[in-house]
Amino acid sequence: MGTGDLSALSTPLWVMAIVSVVQLLALAVGAAWIYRTYSRLTTVMSDLEQRQIAPLREKLDTILVDVKAVSARVSQQTERVDQAINGTIDRVDDTAARVRAGVHEKVSQAAGVVRGIRAVIMSLLQRESHA
Repeated sequence: MGTGDLSALSTPLWVMAIVSVVQLLALAVGAAWIYRTYSRLTTVMSDLEQRQIAPLREKLDTILVDVKAVSARVSQQTERVDQAINGTIDRVDDTAARVRAGVHEKVSQAAGVVRGIRAVIMSLLQRESHA
């Protein structure tokens, strides 16, 4: 290889070196632009959260506390109503059993009286038919 061959190679090498430096500069500019955009977006998001989201979160927390309190009260009242209904049903069942027993006793007594009267009438009818 002669010196002519080396000079023929040096020009493309210089061109490649210059292209590599231009690419490096483009990458550096792109990275700086991305970092700057990211910083702006982070600032905007932080500001948005401070001005918009934080007050909404506070209101939501207040509403949730109220909902929790109302839910607890409803649960207590539901339990009280349930106990009252169960107590009333127990008393109604007890009263119905007493009424049933009382009616059964009265019906049994009445049936006994009717059977007795029937027996007397049958006995009198049989005496008249024999006489």
